Amino acid sequence: MRGLACVLMFQTHCYDAWLGGDARNTSFLKGSQLLGTLPAPLFLFLAGVSFALVIGKLIQKNLSPAEITRAMARRGAEIFAFGLLFRLQEFLIAWGWAPWSDLLRVDVLNIIGLSMILMALFCGITLSIANRRQRTTTQVTKQVTSPTNMLVVAAIAAASLIALLTPPLYTTWRPSWLPWPIESYINGCHNLGAPQPWLFPLFPWAAFAFAGLAAGFLLFSDRARAHPAKTLAIFAAAGAVAILAARQFDHSSFHLYSTYDYWHTSPNFLMMRVGLLLVIAFLTYAWCRWGLATRGFSPLIQLGQTSLLVYWVHIEFVYGRFSLFPKRAETILTASRGLLEIFLFMLILSLFRTRIDWKRIDWKKMNWRKTSGRVQPA
Repeated sequence: MRGLACVLMFQTHCYDAWLGGDARNTSFLKGSQLLGTLPAPLFLFLAGVSFALVIGKLIQKNLSPAEITRAMARRGAEIFAFGLLFRLQEFLIAWGWAPWSDLLRVDVLNIIGLSMILMALFCGITLSIANRRQRTTTQVTKQVTSPTNMLVVAAIAAASLIALLTPPLYTTWRPSWLPWPIESYINGCHNLGAPQPWLFPLFPWAAFAFAGLAAGFLLFSDRARAHPAKTLAIFAAAGAVAILAARQFDHSSFHLYSTYDYWHTSPNFLMMRVGLLLVIAFLTYAWCRWGLATRGFSPLIQLGQTSLLVYWVHIEFVYGRFSLFPKRAETILTASRGLLEIFLFMLILSLFRTRIDWKRIDWKKMNWRKTSGRVQPA
């Protein structure tokens, strides 16, 4: 799924950066941008799924809720720091024409990191409550209110709450009294005086991480581990129902909010995308379990193993100073060739990162010096 997110991200960025002239007014670009609404939800959703896997392992090690919170919050802080470092790199590479405010732009890495910190606090509190209940309730009640069940219900509630709070936080409840760098993490206003659709604030984007957290706890439960295909098929069915319900709500004459923005703040669109993510989860499982991914090397699996690295690097060859083609000046055919090149370059970079055991290299023997006019090992 991460590999799929990488490929969808590549095509979105390449066509957006390089297509020019009449090509920018075609349905081809619109279709590319529509597919571009999936990578960020995929990355956030999978961050939640991975988070649930690690939390489950820490629970099995009998770590306390406080220890689990500290460990997972530290990992989230690392990702957030990577996001800030990425913004600094982009600013330095674009020195001379990038505004200083780009340093404080809310990007997807920032929100993945913050979402992980929030999930760490959320899981720590929920586990503490579950532990207290288990000490004071009967055996039957313990089974009903097990930590995993409580975490699933609470994660779904958190995702729903974030979705429902998003529209008013962009309009009537907008916290404009906050400094814009802080408000931007809530609604993506940046320094432009109004929420911007190209940024990734906590509302609504953190909802995808919490949805992934709920899915992860369900997926890694003992019952689901025994029947993964059945579990993911149920996910796909639930996703299809969510898609149909979201479509029905969107076409309904009743709207909960006075300002309705389906593509950016509506809970209906968020439900639609979560439904798509659940369907994609089943399809990718089927691809890896019964499809071509079982027959040797899989480029998508390989890219997924180094998604952070290829995300970081490919941006410079698409939007940065090292862009393979002039910005907004190419045809669909030329941009497609560039997309293929980006895909191959990033795949090679990914292989270079994972197929070499860097820890076993004796770097001291890699020192070189000139001797008798020749370069020889020191």
